[in-house]
Amino acid sequence: MTSTRLRIGAVLSALALGLTACGADDSGAETAAEGETTTIEVEDNNGVQTVTVPPRSVVATDNRTFETLADWGVPLSAGAVSLMPKTISYKSDDSIIDLGSHREPDLEAVVAADPDLIINGQRFTQYQDDFTSLVPDATVLSLDPRDGQPFDEELKRQTTVLGEVFGKETEAEQLNADFDASIERVKAAYEPGMTVMAVITSGGNINYATPGTGRTLGPLFDIFDFTPSLEVEDGSGNHQGDDISVEAIADSNPDLILVMDRDAGTSTGADDPSYRPASELLSESAALQRVTAVQDENIVYMPADTYTNESIQTYTEFFNSLADQLEAQN
Repeated sequence: MTSTRLRIGAVLSALALGLTACGADDSGAETAAEGETTTIEVEDNNGVQTVTVPPRSVVATDNRTFETLADWGVPLSAGAVSLMPKTISYKSDDSIIDLGSHREPDLEAVVAADPDLIINGQRFTQYQDDFTSLVPDATVLSLDPRDGQPFDEELKRQTTVLGEVFGKETEAEQLNADFDASIERVKAAYEPGMTVMAVITSGGNINYATPGTGRTLGPLFDIFDFTPSLEVEDGSGNHQGDDISVEAIADSNPDLILVMDRDAGTSTGADDPSYRPASELLSESAALQRVTAVQDENIVYMPADTYTNESIQTYTEFFNSLADQLEAQN
């Protein structure tokens, strides 16, 4: 009887070891038991970083990550709350320490959050060294789209890394799959040769977004191989767009106009009594009334909160709206 019990015990022990081995994740780090932590290595813009997972205290300053983290239920100890649009749930969470905007940040407030992880980027990229100095024990991740790399792939890279850090690999894969599907819809519906103009409205002005390098809308020309209706030298990535005359935009006679309303995405812009929405600016511009895109009502607007919510979800939503518009013409 004793020997039988020993054999059964040995079998059960072997099974337990096998199950434990199966519990290791793809990165090679063993899955931590509930309430415990472990570390993983991920690569960001500055090389390989070691991250404690799950992180105990998280700070986020990169506006491309806010919607993703909020959707995943990631609690923040501190963040650039002043930069967040009202569409992000963190905006109304008084428990989050507000680091302010990038123009007048309260960087030292990060010390009170005692973070072990800071997701830094976009407007706060310049403060990387400050965070490292103020909270030297925290891991600072920078996942901004890198210059010279395909913008769409960079958005997916950011989402994938965040999924690894927060144990949301499946959710990250779904976000990336939805994003890819929206891109394919636009590519399938766009007729090569259709001329495209991208503009940013700000302060009552209609400004030019340079194909390739222009803020937010510029990368779309590379992703979809759009034919620009107008190309100028020395175009910039200015957040308000480049100051090109509306007459020049009209003379290029685009078949399709893509629009980001910058002021609609700021905390003060849309509430300003003098604010004029992009749709109003375009419809009331005398110079644009003879443009094909205006006459055909072939104008697609980015979501209102885009300027402060440039997440992968924002682009997916916009690409699907763009696909809807193009498919309706076929």
